[in-house]
Amino acid sequence: MRDVRINLFATTIILICIGIIMIFSASRIYAWERYSDPSFFLKRHLAFVGVGLISTLLVMFFDYRKLKKIAKPLMLVSLVLLVLVLIPGLGREVGGARRWFRFKFLSFQPSELANIAIIIYVADFISRKYDSVRSSWQGFLPVLLVLGFTLLLIIMQPDLGTSIAMFSVIFIMLFISGVRPAYLLTIILSAIPFLYILIFSVPYRKRRILAFLNPWADPQGIGFQIIQSQLALGSGGLWGMGLGHSRQKLFYLPAAHTDFIFSIIGEELGLLGTIAVIFLFLLFIRFSLKIIKNTNDKFGYLLGLGLVLMLCFKALVNIGVSCGILPTKGLPLPFISYGGSSFIFDLLSVGILQNIARTGEYP
Repeated sequence: MRDVRINLFATTIILICIGIIMIFSASRIYAWERYSDPSFFLKRHLAFVGVGLISTLLVMFFDYRKLKKIAKPLMLVSLVLLVLVLIPGLGREVGGARRWFRFKFLSFQPSELANIAIIIYVADFISRKYDSVRSSWQGFLPVLLVLGFTLLLIIMQPDLGTSIAMFSVIFIMLFISGVRPAYLLTIILSAIPFLYILIFSVPYRKRRILAFLNPWADPQGIGFQIIQSQLALGSGGLWGMGLGHSRQKLFYLPAAHTDFIFSIIGEELGLLGTIAVIFLFLLFIRFSLKIIKNTNDKFGYLLGLGLVLMLCFKALVNIGVSCGILPTKGLPLPFISYGGSSFIFDLLSVGILQNIARTGEYP
């Protein structure tokens, strides 16, 4: 397992290094225009990298099984923060969404904490109530209640992308745990009407779906971002235009250093660059699954599974949105996109995975 841990950490570091290079390349013109400092986002991201790596190393050197003791308090804290962020004056509103706490030059997104907190909570609950969870729907009812309340608070921000990711991950965890498929299918079918209402009763979400189906119907409006992303990927060809030579980052492609950084990778490094990034994520998944497979503890198994699923879901959605095969969701590309709390919590997930592997070596 030591080799697997080293390979997982090395793969993560390579992805982080790619992110550092691409964030500077994608953001320097925008940073110069807005802040008169081409390194503005790079310097902030390097600070996030430092905090994330230190946090990861700290997490690696304690027994992850102690997380079971704080599963409920951590879930409660995350719920309180999700409530507080909705209060005007406490939560910061950007573009009509109130998702962040702002502390001078630092931002914190409580939904990122909620992602990890609910995975820890569900892993602990199932490991303690394993037989009852598998035998009847009442057995996993507390999980559904906590999940439902958490999703409600996140949707109120509003943040439908994170809500769908959380819902998907928790339901896969329940399925892997042996919950009867009929129960899960019933809940999913019951949720579809609510999802339909959430999408088509909100004008901007409806426009996003329509833009996904036909972005050229409004090329200067809601379809602009998708079109520019596809132009960036298509312009790169096989070899790319060269590092730093992207044209779409010149105020054509919005969020070039965050949600659409994969498109800039495709433009500057070409198809080979995007394939290399996808290959690194596949390696990350492979090493993570090896760790999970070798875990005898139910809590560790489910915890590792949930964390890997969340990282995979973020990566899959981000790449899918950039390629135009999924509607715009606003989820960052793990380890590569610019982003404070999201990036740090992604690294914390890696630290917990390392801890699960390391604890398994020395039970």
